[in-house]
Amino acid sequence: MPRRALDTTVPDLTGRLAVVTGANSGLGFGLTSRLAEAGAEVVMAVRNREKGEDARTRLLEQHPAATLRLLDLDLASLDSVRAAAQSLLDEDRPIDLLLNNAGIMAVPELERTEEGFELQFGSNHLGPFALTGHLLPALVRAEAPRVVSTSSLAANAGRWQWENLNAEQGYSAWGAYGLSKLANLSFARELQRRSDAHGWGLVSTAAHPGGTLTNLQTTGPRRGVAPSKRRQRLSARIMQTVDVGMLPSLYAATSPDAEPGGYYGPKGFLEVRGEPAPARIPRAARDRAAEARLWAVSERLTGVRFVEQVPAV
Repeated sequence: MPRRALDTTVPDLTGRLAVVTGANSGLGFGLTSRLAEAGAEVVMAVRNREKGEDARTRLLEQHPAATLRLLDLDLASLDSVRAAAQSLLDEDRPIDLLLNNAGIMAVPELERTEEGFELQFGSNHLGPFALTGHLLPALVRAEAPRVVSTSSLAANAGRWQWENLNAEQGYSAWGAYGLSKLANLSFARELQRRSDAHGWGLVSTAAHPGGTLTNLQTTGPRRGVAPSKRRQRLSARIMQTVDVGMLPSLYAATSPDAEPGGYYGPKGFLEVRGEPAPARIPRAARDRAAEARLWAVSERLTGVRFVEQVPAV
């Protein structure tokens, strides 16, 4: 049965506060633009302040009346995550939307976070996990809070490597990336279950952009080395633009029809291109025991226990 395309009309977001990680480029930049256009105040959580300032300037040229501000955030440092979250909590305001968008892809050689975790698992999963947990008190105060996790088609090839989460028994760039993206999707699904169980009132969704030409493709696998012109031309023919690739995340973040625990991606062949539609959930992400185990491991590694952030309702 063909999957139906979804309406990505963004409702009025005036008065809403959104936090977007990785907002200075790629999908994050495009999503920030659409949220600001709809009236949301957007906190642009970025690792590089200079690039963040440049992105903010360009966005304000597009949307002069927008309220955009920067937040320093390095997802490879749990101290940075904690400090960024605390600065938002100190404002004593509800957060309506947390869009965990930032990520790195296929780091060729083994690198580690500030705390010693494998860089992709640490930055792509543990950092967003900790950020969400720290911000939970502000999220549950919102009228209809939502958390969006950004996964990838690479999650389809992801495998649970419980004895090698920290790459101490060997490292594969794409294996680690697939694991981190599987973790993103599984976190989103388990967060919805925990919200339902504890009465947090969250809608947790996930999305993937299919094959979208972003800075992950242009610099990620090569860590800043520009790809050849031939490769750039080939990628441009095969992949979607950011304006199209961000639509599943936009739907997951803003549509009143987005399903709690839902997963969205492109509608086309193999979910590489096309309009947004419900995405296929990989078998590994339908293993509830594995998702509960990931949650427990993540709480242990980050020291962030969600149930301690807010009382049960």
